[in-house]
Amino acid sequence: MSSSPPAATRTTPRSALRGAPEGPSARASRLFLPLIAVCTAVTAANIYLAAPLLPLIAHDFGSTPSAVAWLASVAQLGYAAGLLFFAPLGDSVNRRRLVAVLALVAAAALVAGAASAGTGSLAAAVLVASAATVVPQLLVPLVAERAPADRRARHVAAVVAGLFTGVVAARVLGGLAGQAFGWRSVFVGAAVLTAVLGLATAYILPVERRSRQSPLFAGLAALPGVVRHSPDLWRACVRQAGMYGAWSALWTSLALLLAGDDGYGMTTAAAGLFGLFGLAASVVAPLAGGLVDRFGAAKVVRSAYLVAAVSVPLFWLGGQVMAALCAAAVLVHAALVASHVANQTLALTTTSAPATANTAYVVSGFAGGALASALAGPAYGHSGWSGVCAVAGAWLVLGWAATAVRRKR
Repeated sequence: MSSSPPAATRTTPRSALRGAPEGPSARASRLFLPLIAVCTAVTAANIYLAAPLLPLIAHDFGSTPSAVAWLASVAQLGYAAGLLFFAPLGDSVNRRRLVAVLALVAAAALVAGAASAGTGSLAAAVLVASAATVVPQLLVPLVAERAPADRRARHVAAVVAGLFTGVVAARVLGGLAGQAFGWRSVFVGAAVLTAVLGLATAYILPVERRSRQSPLFAGLAALPGVVRHSPDLWRACVRQAGMYGAWSALWTSLALLLAGDDGYGMTTAAAGLFGLFGLAASVVAPLAGGLVDRFGAAKVVRSAYLVAAVSVPLFWLGGQVMAALCAAAVLVHAALVASHVANQTLALTTTSAPATANTAYVVSGFAGGALASALAGPAYGHSGWSGVCAVAGAWLVLGWAATAVRRKR
């Protein structure tokens, strides 16, 4: 059962979008998917920018890394809030203008974060920057719409690959640059990249002539109904909340294990290099897209949960054995990206309001991730790395419970 879009719109016909979309130039249309993937990488990095820099931030503010670990969850909560309010607008407003405005707001907030004098002002800046960093989720529905039906998951996977490349870049390049130039310089550099890539992406988007006939935030009001009337969307939301929560608890806390005196005692730069294992996600994304197109989303999600379940005990063992930690990092990224490609493809095709459905899906995932991150910090302080692994395992169990009761078609 599908819900109607929240607003009547008049857009460029789909056939025109797939062939020669209106826009600044024909060359811009050829750059559409690659530039969106790069823009996704840059903006996604903003959400995780603080995680590898926590030891440097704590030292600058005279605190401890575990005491400022909550900044990572602030970023995820901000992103979830931005998705909730801004992403549904993709069904009803001019995406070119919205992308440009949000990119500039995110860049300004990152500059403010670089100039912050304490954790309170930094948290506020991170919250605003993350809330404005929703450009990829405004564009994923357009990517899915332009793609041929038999290659839709592959096109979505290209954007997902960009997203996880950004996550890796935030940890690796952020850690290296932070060690060399300080964490404030990393924030300024991210601001410049966000502004440039955001404006370039807005420039190449197809022209859409839209006539909004309903309230601006009608998409937000429609969210509960869209989810309620689509069991497949609801399942995708819950599954990904469980998977993303498990990954987030582990990945946002990893710097505490790697750089902590009670862990491996690495420098920030060396700990950041550990993020290279996240490149597994960029490799797996296109493979997952092909598997979804061929075998369906449900089988891919079940396989992803099995891989994630194996990774958790390996992460626990990795608290003492580096080889196990490396293997677990590869497995959990592969599981997360395969699950994400499958569930997001399902979310984008299960209703007649794809931007609104995509908002519900991604908000659920990031809300699950933010809550898991918020619990992982105290768990690490109380029980060490074992506590973080326990949080991750609990989230997987919750997500799998919803998967296990899925009715067969």
